[in-house]
Amino acid sequence: MLLREISHENVVKLVNVHINHADMSLYLAFDYAEHDLYEIIRHHRDKANHPLNQYTVKSLLWQLLNGLNYLHSNWIIHRDLKPSNILVMGEGEEQGVVKIADFGLARIYQAPLKPLFENGVVVTIWYRAPELLLGAKHYTSAVDMWAVGCIFAELLTLKPLFQGQEVKGPPNPFQLDQLDKIFKVLGHPTIEKWPTLANLPNWQQDVQHIQGHKYDNAGLYNVVHLSPKSPAYDLLSKMLEYDPRKRITAAQALEHEYFRLEPLPGYNALVPNQPGEKVINYPTRPVDTTTDFEGTTSLQPSQTVTSGNAVNMQGGHMARSVPRAMGVGMPRMPHQGMAAYNLASQAGMGMNPGGIPMQRGVSSQAHQQQQLRRKDPGMGMPGYPPQQKQQRRY
Repeated sequence: MLLREISHENVVKLVNVHINHADMSLYLAFDYAEHDLYEIIRHHRDKANHPLNQYTVKSLLWQLLNGLNYLHSNWIIHRDLKPSNILVMGEGEEQGVVKIADFGLARIYQAPLKPLFENGVVVTIWYRAPELLLGAKHYTSAVDMWAVGCIFAELLTLKPLFQGQEVKGPPNPFQLDQLDKIFKVLGHPTIEKWPTLANLPNWQQDVQHIQGHKYDNAGLYNVVHLSPKSPAYDLLSKMLEYDPRKRITAAQALEHEYFRLEPLPGYNALVPNQPGEKVINYPTRPVDTTTDFEGTTSLQPSQTVTSGNAVNMQGGHMARSVPRAMGVGMPRMPHQGMAAYNLASQAGMGMNPGGIPMQRGVSSQAHQQQQLRRKDPGMGMPGYPPQQKQQRRY
């Protein structure tokens, strides 16, 4: 099980695994996170009627990239990044910390025995990269970075960037309307800028609708209301690069100028950043108190789970009623000066990426993470330096 092998502050923590022998259902228990980006965005769009502040957007994005950098450095593609799968911790020691969740479609991509396209449809359609829409049989972690670009734009505008109508029917149907929405914003891709485009099955087959229809470039900056010369626009456009080989990586994005400018990204993404700014009471994720682990077998760890999210692999998501107290983790920060993120890279860079200045620092010892054992240390970015395992109390 992939989740039992990974550990990072911006990735959801698997607390326990239970199996019910009566109906052979499997439950995964996670730390409870009160919020997710979908609900946060919806709150600002439908209720608050005002955008997220720059500090919150930058902090949420940096932490998302930090967790994704860890995954990619360990050859893991998430393949289903979207706002509802990006959790944000509520009140407590990790308040405002992002947790990447829902690894149902995640895969190791270092040396797959079969092409990844044989796994079927991946990534919710609005966040699906163009190479996937055009039928690519082989793809990389760049598909996750496209999804992050879509999420970044949604944090800025409070609405999905590419809202195509999904085609239902045969396995992996051609999603022409989604491509149409992308082309209307980013313009028509060309062989000159994306040489491998000519090899993609759907590009070859649908000459009339894709190759034959020309689009005027409406300009991404007009949609997200950013200056084309701004660092935010530069980062976003590099995430939404058509050619996956040229698309910015998570490690490169962490070093981008956008994160060097005020306001600096912070450890608690939800804390007010300006004097007089009020704390926003975001809606909490629903809790189901009916889940009962009586009669189930705990697989690992052996301790009884007292709370956390429970996911029934046969059905939908369920959650325990009370978030469990964190036994270890990052220290609680005083309200007057919430600590900024320790901007040391968590996956492979070995230093503060790009030497980004610290706004309100915290001890780097509080952010040490365990490394996945790499099967082929000679490929890709180096992993974490070896660290001693820490016992975690439950």
